[in-house]
Amino acid sequence: MVSHADLLQYITPVDWIVFFLVLAATLASVLYGQSLKSKLSEKEKNSTVELLLMGRKLTLPIFVATLVATWYGGIFGVTALTFEKGIYNFLTQGVFWYLSYLIFAFFLVKKIRQHKAMTIAGLSGQLFGPKAERLTASLNFLNLLPLAYTISLGLFLQALFGGSLLLNTAGGVALVTIWSLWGGFRAVVFSDLVQFVFMILGVVLVVVFAWAKVGNPLTLVDKLPASHLEWSGGETIGATLVWGFIALSTLVDPNFYQRCLAAESDKVAKRGILISTVIWFLFDCCTTLGALYARAAIPDANPQNAYLQFSIQLVPTGIRGLILAGILATILSTLDAYLFNAATCLSYDFIKLKDRFKIWHHHIALIFVAVISIFLGLFFDGNVVEVWKTLGSFSAACLLFPLLLAQWRPGVISDNNFCWAVSFGCFGIVSWRLLNHIYSIAPIDEFYIGLLLTTIPLLPAFVRKKA
Repeated sequence: MVSHADLLQYITPVDWIVFFLVLAATLASVLYGQSLKSKLSEKEKNSTVELLLMGRKLTLPIFVATLVATWYGGIFGVTALTFEKGIYNFLTQGVFWYLSYLIFAFFLVKKIRQHKAMTIAGLSGQLFGPKAERLTASLNFLNLLPLAYTISLGLFLQALFGGSLLLNTAGGVALVTIWSLWGGFRAVVFSDLVQFVFMILGVVLVVVFAWAKVGNPLTLVDKLPASHLEWSGGETIGATLVWGFIALSTLVDPNFYQRCLAAESDKVAKRGILISTVIWFLFDCCTTLGALYARAAIPDANPQNAYLQFSIQLVPTGIRGLILAGILATILSTLDAYLFNAATCLSYDFIKLKDRFKIWHHHIALIFVAVISIFLGLFFDGNVVEVWKTLGSFSAACLLFPLLLAQWRPGVISDNNFCWAVSFGCFGIVSWRLLNHIYSIAPIDEFYIGLLLTTIPLLPAFVRKKA
Protein backbone atom coordinates (compact mmCIF):
# COMPACT_ATOMS: atom_id res chain seq x y z
CA MET A 1 0.00 0.00 0.00
CA VAL A 2 1.09 3.61 -0.51
CA SER A 3 3.14 4.75 2.48
CA HIS A 4 1.66 7.14 4.99
CA ALA A 5 4.33 9.76 4.22
CA ASP A 6 3.64 9.62 0.47
CA LEU A 7 -0.09 9.91 0.96
CA LEU A 8 0.10 12.65 3.56
CA GLN A 9 1.88 15.08 1.24
CA TYR A 10 -1.20 15.21 -0.99
CA ILE A 11 -3.94 15.45 1.64
CA THR A 12 -5.02 18.95 2.67
CA PRO A 13 -7.28 20.05 5.56
CA VAL A 14 -10.14 20.37 3.06
CA ASP A 15 -9.69 16.71 2.09
CA TRP A 16 -9.78 15.66 5.73
CA ILE A 17 -12.99 17.62 6.26
CA VAL A 18 -14.67 15.99 3.26
CA PHE A 19 -13.44 12.55 4.33
CA PHE A 20 -14.82 12.82 7.87
CA LEU A 21 -18.08 14.37 6.68
CA VAL A 22 -18.73 11.25 4.61
CA LEU A 23 -17.96 9.07 7.63
CA ALA A 24 -20.32 11.22 9.74
CA ALA A 25 -23.03 10.86 7.09
CA THR A 26 -22.68 7.07 7.32
CA LEU A 27 -23.17 7.14 11.08
CA ALA A 28 -26.11 9.54 10.70
CA SER A 29 -27.73 7.10 8.28
CA VAL A 30 -27.40 4.33 10.87
CA LEU A 31 -29.05 6.60 13.46
CA TYR A 32 -31.88 7.34 11.03
CA GLY A 33 -32.45 3.64 10.50
CA GLN A 34 -32.66 3.13 14.24
CA SER A 35 -35.16 5.98 14.57
CA LEU A 36 -37.45 4.17 12.12
CA LYS A 37 -37.18 1.07 14.27
CA SER A 38 -38.80 2.98 17.15
CA LYS A 39 -42.10 2.83 15.24
CA LEU A 40 -42.18 -0.97 15.55
CA SER A 41 -43.90 -2.82 18.35
CA GLU A 42 -41.76 -4.24 21.16
CA LYS A 43 -42.32 -7.74 19.81
CA GLU A 44 -41.14 -6.72 16.33
CA LYS A 45 -38.11 -4.85 17.67
CA ASN A 46 -36.85 -7.89 19.56
CA SER A 47 -37.70 -10.48 16.93
CA THR A 48 -35.16 -12.63 15.14
CA VAL A 49 -36.58 -11.64 11.75
CA GLU A 50 -35.90 -7.96 12.60
CA LEU A 51 -32.34 -8.69 13.72
CA LEU A 52 -31.39 -10.88 10.75
CA LEU A 53 -33.66 -9.63 7.90
CA MET A 54 -34.93 -6.17 8.93
CA GLY A 55 -38.41 -7.61 9.19
CA ARG A 56 -38.39 -8.64 5.49
CA LYS A 57 -39.17 -5.02 4.53
CA LEU A 58 -36.45 -4.06 2.04
CA THR A 59 -37.97 -1.79 -0.62
CA LEU A 60 -36.49 -1.62 -4.13
CA PRO A 61 -34.16 1.41 -3.62
CA ILE A 62 -32.86 0.06 -0.31
CA PHE A 63 -32.48 -3.45 -1.74
CA VAL A 64 -30.40 -2.16 -4.67
CA ALA A 65 -28.22 0.06 -2.49
CA THR A 66 -27.39 -2.64 0.05
CA LEU A 67 -26.86 -5.38 -2.54
CA VAL A 68 -24.56 -3.26 -4.74
CA ALA A 69 -22.58 -1.92 -1.81
CA THR A 70 -22.18 -5.30 -0.14
CA TRP A 71 -20.99 -7.09 -3.25
CA TYR A 72 -18.01 -4.91 -4.07
CA GLY A 73 -15.57 -4.58 -1.18
CA GLY A 74 -12.38 -5.92 -2.76
CA ILE A 75 -11.51 -2.82 -4.75
CA PHE A 76 -7.75 -3.22 -4.19
CA GLY A 77 -7.85 -6.84 -5.30
CA VAL A 78 -9.80 -5.99 -8.47
CA THR A 79 -7.63 -3.01 -9.42
CA ALA A 80 -4.44 -4.96 -8.67
CA LEU A 81 -5.60 -7.73 -11.00
CA THR A 82 -6.34 -5.18 -13.73
CA PHE A 83 -2.95 -3.54 -13.21
CA GLU A 84 -1.23 -6.92 -13.69
CA LYS A 85 -3.51 -8.64 -16.24
CA GLY A 86 -5.51 -5.89 -17.95
CA ILE A 87 -9.04 -6.56 -19.21
CA TYR A 88 -8.72 -10.16 -18.03
CA ASN A 89 -10.04 -8.71 -14.78
CA PHE A 90 -13.23 -7.52 -16.51
CA LEU A 91 -13.86 -11.04 -17.76
CA THR A 92 -13.12 -12.91 -14.52
CA GLN A 93 -14.46 -10.36 -12.03
CA GLY A 94 -17.20 -8.93 -14.24
CA VAL A 95 -18.69 -10.91 -17.13
CA PHE A 96 -18.74 -14.26 -15.32
CA TRP A 97 -20.51 -12.67 -12.37
CA TYR A 98 -23.14 -10.87 -14.49
CA LEU A 99 -24.22 -14.23 -15.89
CA SER A 100 -24.56 -15.58 -12.35
CA TYR A 101 -26.68 -12.59 -11.29
CA LEU A 102 -29.06 -13.14 -14.21
CA ILE A 103 -29.42 -16.84 -13.39
CA PHE A 104 -30.20 -15.92 -9.79
CA ALA A 105 -32.79 -13.30 -10.75
CA PHE A 106 -34.67 -15.35 -13.32
CA PHE A 107 -34.46 -18.87 -11.90
CA LEU A 108 -33.81 -18.77 -8.15
CA VAL A 109 -35.55 -15.81 -6.52
CA LYS A 110 -39.05 -17.35 -6.38
CA LYS A 111 -37.78 -20.79 -5.39
CA ILE A 112 -35.71 -19.37 -2.53
CA ARG A 113 -38.37 -17.06 -1.15
CA GLN A 114 -41.13 -19.68 -1.12
CA HIS A 115 -39.34 -21.52 1.69
CA LYS A 116 -39.46 -18.52 4.06
CA ALA A 117 -36.10 -19.53 5.52
CA MET A 118 -34.01 -17.10 7.58
CA THR A 119 -30.61 -18.12 6.14
CA ILE A 120 -29.16 -20.22 3.34
CA ALA A 121 -28.20 -22.88 5.90
CA GLY A 122 -31.80 -22.90 7.10
CA LEU A 123 -32.90 -23.41 3.50
CA SER A 124 -30.44 -26.31 3.23
CA GLY A 125 -31.99 -27.78 6.36
CA GLN A 126 -35.45 -27.60 4.79
CA LEU A 127 -34.25 -29.18 1.55
CA PHE A 128 -32.09 -31.97 3.04
CA GLY A 129 -32.15 -32.18 6.83
CA PRO A 130 -30.50 -30.99 10.08
CA LYS A 131 -27.03 -32.40 9.36
CA ALA A 132 -26.98 -30.67 5.98
CA GLU A 133 -27.93 -27.41 7.68
CA ARG A 134 -24.98 -27.68 10.06
CA LEU A 135 -22.53 -28.60 7.29
CA THR A 136 -23.75 -25.77 5.04
CA ALA A 137 -23.34 -23.32 7.91
CA SER A 138 -19.74 -24.51 8.41
CA LEU A 139 -18.79 -23.93 4.77
CA ASN A 140 -20.62 -20.62 4.69
CA PHE A 141 -18.73 -19.53 7.77
CA LEU A 142 -15.42 -20.12 5.97
CA ASN A 143 -16.70 -18.22 2.94
CA LEU A 144 -18.00 -15.34 5.05
CA LEU A 145 -14.92 -14.75 7.17
CA PRO A 146 -14.13 -11.23 5.93
CA LEU A 147 -10.37 -11.68 5.72
CA ALA A 148 -10.04 -9.99 2.32
CA TYR A 149 -11.88 -6.93 3.59
CA THR A 150 -10.10 -6.68 6.93
CA ILE A 151 -6.84 -6.80 4.93
CA SER A 152 -8.05 -4.07 2.57
CA LEU A 153 -9.31 -1.91 5.43
CA GLY A 154 -6.11 -2.29 7.46
CA LEU A 155 -3.86 -1.44 4.50
CA PHE A 156 -5.98 1.57 3.57
CA LEU A 157 -6.12 3.01 7.09
CA GLN A 158 -2.39 2.39 7.57
CA ALA A 159 -1.66 4.44 4.45
CA LEU A 160 -4.04 7.15 5.63
CA PHE A 161 -3.09 7.45 9.31
CA GLY A 162 0.24 5.62 9.69
CA GLY A 163 1.02 3.17 12.51
CA SER A 164 0.99 -0.62 12.50
CA LEU A 165 -1.18 -2.74 10.23
CA LEU A 166 -2.63 -4.62 13.22
CA LEU A 167 -3.65 -1.44 15.03
CA ASN A 168 -5.30 0.08 11.97
CA THR A 169 -7.11 -3.13 11.11
CA ALA A 170 -8.35 -3.53 14.68
CA GLY A 171 -9.55 0.09 14.86
CA GLY A 172 -11.47 -0.10 11.58
CA VAL A 173 -13.06 -3.45 12.34
CA ALA A 174 -14.03 -2.25 15.83
CA LEU A 175 -15.97 0.69 14.36
CA VAL A 176 -17.91 -1.57 12.00
CA THR A 177 -18.55 -4.07 14.79
CA ILE A 178 -20.00 -1.39 17.07
CA TRP A 179 -22.71 -0.24 14.65
CA SER A 180 -23.50 -3.83 13.66
CA LEU A 181 -23.87 -4.81 17.33
CA TRP A 182 -26.12 -1.87 17.99
CA GLY A 183 -28.43 -1.98 15.00
CA GLY A 184 -28.29 -5.50 13.54
CA PHE A 185 -29.02 -5.97 9.84
CA ARG A 186 -30.91 -2.66 9.85
CA ALA A 187 -27.66 -0.81 10.70
CA VAL A 188 -25.80 -2.66 7.93
CA VAL A 189 -28.49 -1.74 5.40
CA PHE A 190 -28.73 1.95 6.31
CA SER A 191 -24.96 2.41 6.39
CA ASP A 192 -24.95 0.91 2.88
CA LEU A 193 -27.25 3.70 1.64
CA VAL A 194 -24.56 6.36 2.14
CA GLN A 195 -21.66 4.10 1.22
CA PHE A 196 -23.39 3.14 -2.03
CA VAL A 197 -23.50 6.78 -3.16
CA PHE A 198 -19.89 7.57 -2.37
CA MET A 199 -18.36 4.33 -3.64
CA ILE A 200 -20.01 4.97 -7.03
CA LEU A 201 -19.06 8.64 -7.02
CA GLY A 202 -15.45 7.84 -6.12
CA VAL A 203 -14.70 5.50 -9.04
CA VAL A 204 -16.57 7.69 -11.54
CA LEU A 205 -14.55 10.76 -10.56
CA VAL A 206 -11.25 8.92 -11.06
CA VAL A 207 -12.23 8.07 -14.65
CA VAL A 208 -13.54 11.59 -15.34
CA PHE A 209 -10.32 13.26 -14.23
CA ALA A 210 -8.12 10.63 -15.91
CA TRP A 211 -9.99 11.13 -19.18
CA ALA A 212 -9.58 14.92 -18.89
CA LYS A 213 -5.89 14.91 -17.95
CA VAL A 214 -4.47 11.79 -19.63
CA GLY A 215 -6.77 11.40 -22.64
CA ASN A 216 -9.63 9.19 -23.75
CA PRO A 217 -9.31 5.42 -23.19
CA LEU A 218 -8.21 4.81 -26.80
CA THR A 219 -4.91 6.55 -26.00
CA LEU A 220 -4.12 3.70 -23.61
CA VAL A 221 -3.71 1.21 -26.46
CA ASP A 222 -0.18 2.38 -27.22
CA LYS A 223 0.76 2.78 -23.57
CA LEU A 224 -0.21 -0.67 -22.27
CA PRO A 225 1.42 -4.08 -22.82
CA ALA A 226 -0.34 -6.02 -25.59
CA SER A 227 -1.37 -8.74 -23.11
CA HIS A 228 -3.38 -6.18 -21.12
CA LEU A 229 -5.80 -5.86 -24.03
CA GLU A 230 -6.32 -9.62 -24.41
CA TRP A 231 -9.19 -11.33 -22.62
CA SER A 232 -6.97 -14.28 -21.63
CA GLY A 233 -4.44 -12.05 -19.83
CA GLY A 234 -1.82 -14.69 -20.54
CA GLU A 235 -3.67 -17.26 -18.41
CA THR A 236 -4.78 -20.75 -19.48
CA ILE A 237 -8.40 -21.55 -20.24
CA GLY A 238 -8.55 -23.80 -17.17
CA ALA A 239 -7.31 -21.06 -14.83
CA THR A 240 -9.77 -18.61 -16.36
CA LEU A 241 -12.75 -20.94 -16.07
CA VAL A 242 -12.05 -21.42 -12.37
CA TRP A 243 -13.15 -17.81 -11.94
CA GLY A 244 -16.30 -18.62 -13.89
CA PHE A 245 -17.17 -21.38 -11.44
CA ILE A 246 -16.28 -19.20 -8.46
CA ALA A 247 -18.66 -16.58 -9.90
CA LEU A 248 -21.38 -19.24 -9.75
CA SER A 249 -20.87 -19.19 -5.98
CA THR A 250 -23.29 -16.24 -6.18
CA LEU A 251 -25.99 -18.89 -6.51
CA VAL A 252 -25.13 -20.17 -3.03
CA ASP A 253 -23.90 -16.93 -1.45
CA PRO A 254 -25.29 -16.09 2.01
CA ASN A 255 -25.29 -12.32 1.39
CA PHE A 256 -27.29 -12.69 -1.80
CA TYR A 257 -29.72 -15.05 -0.08
CA GLN A 258 -30.08 -12.78 2.94
CA ARG A 259 -31.07 -9.77 0.84
CA CYS A 260 -33.34 -11.88 -1.32
CA LEU A 261 -35.09 -13.23 1.79
CA ALA A 262 -35.29 -9.72 3.30
CA ALA A 263 -36.98 -8.13 0.26
CA GLU A 264 -40.62 -7.20 0.74
CA SER A 265 -41.69 -9.15 -2.37
CA ASP A 266 -40.47 -11.46 -5.13
CA LYS A 267 -40.76 -8.58 -7.61
CA VAL A 268 -38.48 -6.35 -5.50
CA ALA A 269 -35.84 -9.07 -5.27
CA LYS A 270 -35.86 -9.87 -9.00
CA ARG A 271 -35.94 -6.26 -10.22
CA GLY A 272 -33.37 -5.27 -7.62
CA ILE A 273 -30.86 -7.85 -8.85
CA LEU A 274 -31.34 -6.78 -12.48
CA ILE A 275 -30.85 -3.08 -11.64
CA SER A 276 -27.85 -3.95 -9.48
CA THR A 277 -26.28 -5.88 -12.37
CA VAL A 278 -26.39 -2.76 -14.56
CA ILE A 279 -24.78 -0.70 -11.79
CA TRP A 280 -22.07 -3.34 -11.23
CA PHE A 281 -21.31 -3.29 -14.95
CA LEU A 282 -20.80 0.49 -14.88
CA PHE A 283 -18.78 0.24 -11.67
CA ASP A 284 -16.52 -2.43 -13.20
CA CYS A 285 -16.01 -0.29 -16.29
CA CYS A 286 -14.79 2.53 -14.04
CA THR A 287 -12.48 0.45 -11.84
CA THR A 288 -11.01 -1.34 -14.86
CA LEU A 289 -10.41 1.92 -16.72
CA GLY A 290 -9.00 3.59 -13.62
CA ALA A 291 -6.52 0.76 -13.05
CA LEU A 292 -5.51 0.74 -16.73
CA TYR A 293 -4.86 4.48 -16.57
CA ALA A 294 -2.74 3.80 -13.48
CA ARG A 295 -0.81 1.07 -15.31
CA ALA A 296 -0.07 3.43 -18.19
CA ALA A 297 0.91 6.35 -15.91
CA ILE A 298 2.96 4.53 -13.24
CA PRO A 299 3.88 1.11 -14.66
CA ASP A 300 6.51 0.39 -11.98
CA ALA A 301 4.13 0.88 -9.05
CA ASN A 302 3.16 -1.91 -6.69
CA PRO A 303 -0.08 -3.40 -8.12
CA GLN A 304 -1.72 -3.27 -4.68
CA ASN A 305 -0.85 0.45 -4.41
CA ALA A 306 -1.22 1.65 -7.96
CA TYR A 307 -4.91 2.62 -8.11
CA LEU A 308 -4.80 4.57 -4.84
CA GLN A 309 -1.46 6.18 -5.72
CA PHE A 310 -2.69 7.24 -9.15
CA SER A 311 -6.02 8.53 -7.80
CA ILE A 312 -4.62 10.82 -5.14
CA GLN A 313 -2.07 12.29 -7.54
CA LEU A 314 -4.70 12.85 -10.20
CA VAL A 315 -7.57 14.72 -8.56
CA PRO A 316 -7.64 18.22 -6.99
CA THR A 317 -8.09 19.20 -3.36
CA GLY A 318 -11.52 18.36 -1.95
CA ILE A 319 -12.17 15.75 -4.62
CA ARG A 320 -9.22 13.83 -3.18
CA GLY A 321 -11.02 13.56 0.16
CA LEU A 322 -14.12 12.35 -1.68
CA ILE A 323 -12.11 9.70 -3.53
CA LEU A 324 -10.58 8.45 -0.27
CA ALA A 325 -14.02 8.37 1.36
CA GLY A 326 -15.37 6.44 -1.62
CA ILE A 327 -12.64 3.81 -1.31
CA LEU A 328 -13.31 3.50 2.42
CA ALA A 329 -17.06 3.20 1.77
CA THR A 330 -16.44 0.41 -0.76
CA ILE A 331 -14.54 -1.61 1.83
CA LEU A 332 -16.77 -0.91 4.85
CA SER A 333 -20.01 -1.70 3.03
CA THR A 334 -18.82 -5.24 2.37
CA LEU A 335 -16.99 -5.79 5.63
CA ASP A 336 -20.03 -5.11 7.82
CA ALA A 337 -22.22 -7.48 5.79
CA TYR A 338 -19.69 -10.31 5.94
CA LEU A 339 -19.06 -9.82 9.66
CA PHE A 340 -22.78 -9.84 10.36
CA ASN A 341 -23.55 -12.92 8.29
CA ALA A 342 -20.55 -14.87 9.58
CA ALA A 343 -21.85 -14.21 13.10
CA THR A 344 -25.30 -15.38 11.98
CA CYS A 345 -23.81 -18.63 10.66
CA LEU A 346 -22.07 -19.22 13.95
CA SER A 347 -24.83 -18.28 16.38
CA TYR A 348 -28.07 -18.98 14.51
CA ASP A 349 -27.15 -21.87 12.20
CA PHE A 350 -24.16 -23.77 13.50
CA ILE A 351 -24.49 -23.68 17.28
CA LYS A 352 -28.19 -24.39 16.81
CA LEU A 353 -29.66 -21.95 19.29
CA LYS A 354 -32.68 -21.17 17.15
CA ASP A 355 -35.20 -22.60 19.59
CA ARG A 356 -33.97 -20.23 22.27
CA PHE A 357 -32.12 -17.72 20.11
CA LYS A 358 -31.37 -14.41 21.81
CA ILE A 359 -29.87 -11.25 20.37
CA TRP A 360 -26.89 -11.46 22.72
CA HIS A 361 -25.94 -14.84 21.20
CA HIS A 362 -25.44 -13.04 17.90
CA HIS A 363 -23.52 -10.22 19.61
CA ILE A 364 -20.99 -12.62 21.13
CA ALA A 365 -20.56 -14.39 17.79
CA LEU A 366 -20.04 -11.04 16.02
CA ILE A 367 -17.26 -10.01 18.41
CA PHE A 368 -15.61 -13.43 18.02
CA VAL A 369 -15.72 -13.23 14.21
CA ALA A 370 -14.28 -9.70 14.28
CA VAL A 371 -11.34 -10.76 16.45
CA ILE A 372 -10.37 -13.86 14.49
CA SER A 373 -10.76 -12.00 11.17
CA ILE A 374 -8.25 -9.39 12.30
CA PHE A 375 -5.59 -11.93 13.17
CA LEU A 376 -6.22 -14.46 10.39
CA GLY A 377 -6.21 -11.68 7.80
CA LEU A 378 -2.59 -10.89 8.60
CA PHE A 379 -1.50 -14.38 7.49
CA PHE A 380 -2.44 -13.67 3.86
CA ASP A 381 0.07 -10.81 3.72
CA GLY A 382 -2.26 -8.43 1.88
CA ASN A 383 -3.12 -10.81 -0.96
CA VAL A 384 -6.87 -10.24 -1.39
CA VAL A 385 -7.22 -12.38 -4.53
CA GLU A 386 -5.63 -15.38 -2.78
CA VAL A 387 -8.17 -15.09 0.05
CA TRP A 388 -11.04 -15.15 -2.44
CA LYS A 389 -9.75 -18.27 -4.16
CA THR A 390 -8.78 -20.13 -0.97
CA LEU A 391 -11.92 -19.65 1.12
CA GLY A 392 -14.37 -19.25 -1.76
CA SER A 393 -13.47 -22.61 -3.30
CA PHE A 394 -15.10 -24.73 -0.58
CA SER A 395 -18.62 -23.33 -0.71
CA ALA A 396 -18.56 -22.69 -4.48
CA ALA A 397 -17.32 -26.17 -5.37
CA CYS A 398 -19.12 -28.25 -2.78
CA LEU A 399 -22.50 -26.55 -2.27
CA LEU A 400 -23.27 -25.38 -5.79
CA PHE A 401 -24.47 -28.61 -7.42
CA PRO A 402 -26.47 -30.11 -4.51
CA LEU A 403 -28.30 -26.88 -3.65
CA LEU A 404 -29.20 -26.13 -7.26
CA LEU A 405 -30.31 -29.70 -7.87
CA ALA A 406 -32.49 -29.62 -4.76
CA GLN A 407 -34.23 -26.44 -5.98
CA TRP A 408 -35.40 -28.25 -9.15
CA ARG A 409 -35.68 -31.81 -7.81
CA PRO A 410 -36.62 -31.45 -4.14
CA GLY A 411 -36.61 -34.69 -2.18
CA VAL A 412 -34.14 -36.64 -4.35
CA ILE A 413 -31.09 -36.03 -2.11
CA SER A 414 -31.23 -37.28 1.48
CA ASP A 415 -29.58 -35.60 4.45
CA ASN A 416 -26.89 -38.29 4.63
CA ASN A 417 -26.21 -38.26 0.89
CA PHE A 418 -25.74 -34.50 0.94
CA CYS A 419 -23.28 -34.68 3.84
CA TRP A 420 -21.26 -37.52 2.30
CA ALA A 421 -20.99 -35.82 -1.08
CA VAL A 422 -20.08 -32.38 0.30
CA SER A 423 -17.56 -33.83 2.78
CA PHE A 424 -16.01 -35.87 -0.02
CA GLY A 425 -15.62 -32.71 -2.10
CA CYS A 426 -14.03 -30.76 0.76
CA PHE A 427 -11.62 -33.62 1.46
CA GLY A 428 -10.69 -33.63 -2.23
CA ILE A 429 -9.93 -29.89 -2.25
CA VAL A 430 -7.66 -30.08 0.79
CA SER A 431 -5.93 -33.28 -0.32
CA TRP A 432 -5.30 -32.08 -3.86
CA ARG A 433 -3.94 -28.76 -2.63
CA LEU A 434 -1.51 -30.49 -0.27
CA LEU A 435 -0.41 -33.16 -2.76
CA ASN A 436 0.08 -30.64 -5.53
CA HIS A 437 2.08 -28.43 -3.20
CA ILE A 438 4.40 -31.29 -2.23
CA TYR A 439 4.65 -33.32 -5.44
CA SER A 440 3.37 -30.97 -8.20
CA ILE A 441 1.12 -33.73 -9.58
CA ALA A 442 -0.77 -31.77 -12.24
CA PRO A 443 -1.68 -28.10 -12.93
CA ILE A 444 -5.38 -28.68 -12.19
CA ASP A 445 -7.03 -26.25 -9.81
CA GLU A 446 -8.35 -27.88 -6.63
CA PHE A 447 -11.71 -26.22 -7.32
CA TYR A 448 -12.36 -28.71 -10.14
CA ILE A 449 -11.47 -31.61 -7.86
CA GLY A 450 -13.96 -30.47 -5.23
CA LEU A 451 -16.71 -29.88 -7.78
CA LEU A 452 -16.15 -33.29 -9.39
CA LEU A 453 -16.03 -35.24 -6.13
CA THR A 454 -19.20 -33.53 -4.86
CA THR A 455 -21.13 -34.02 -8.10
CA ILE A 456 -20.35 -37.67 -8.90
CA PRO A 457 -22.01 -39.19 -5.76
CA LEU A 458 -25.16 -37.17 -6.48
CA LEU A 459 -25.55 -37.96 -10.17
CA PRO A 460 -28.03 -40.81 -9.48
CA ALA A 461 -30.36 -38.10 -8.13
CA PHE A 462 -30.94 -36.99 -11.72
CA VAL A 463 -32.78 -40.23 -12.46
CA ARG A 464 -34.11 -40.99 -9.00
CA LYS A 465 -37.83 -40.40 -8.44
CA LYS A 466 -38.90 -37.78 -5.97
CA ALA A 467 -39.16 -39.22 -2.49
